[in-house]
Amino acid sequence: MSRFLTGLRRFRRNEWELLASTLIALGVLMMMQPFAMALYSYSFLVTLVGTVMFVIVSHFPE
Repeated sequence: MSRFLTGLRRFRRNEWELLASTLIALGVLMMMQPFAMALYSYSFLVTLVGTVMFVIVSHFPE
């Protein structure tokens, strides 16, 4: 866990890509759930933030 946090602080690609991928997956899950309208309302924003973050992070150093 400390290696992951150190990678986030040093702007390393692997850790940030994992975080961006998690946001994308969370947004898709929020979009597919049938229970809470508030989660559905924010699902596109979460997916969009994760996608833009992934594009930016792909330019970080290994």
